[in-house]
Amino acid sequence: MKSSKANVVKKCGKVLANLALSVTRANVNSTCLWINGQPKLPKDAKKLRRF
Repeated sequence: MKSSKANVVKKCGKVLANLALSVTRANVNSTCLWINGQPKLPKDAKKLRRF
């Protein structure tokens, strides 16, 4: 029983990590329409830029 819970937690963790990466990638490649609305990004997030 304990190992099945661990497997579920591992799978959920992988899904959550992939979701966080895709949201960060989308955030890095977009800009805010407001003049001062764009927050500063971490240095590691700048590696995900497409341009």
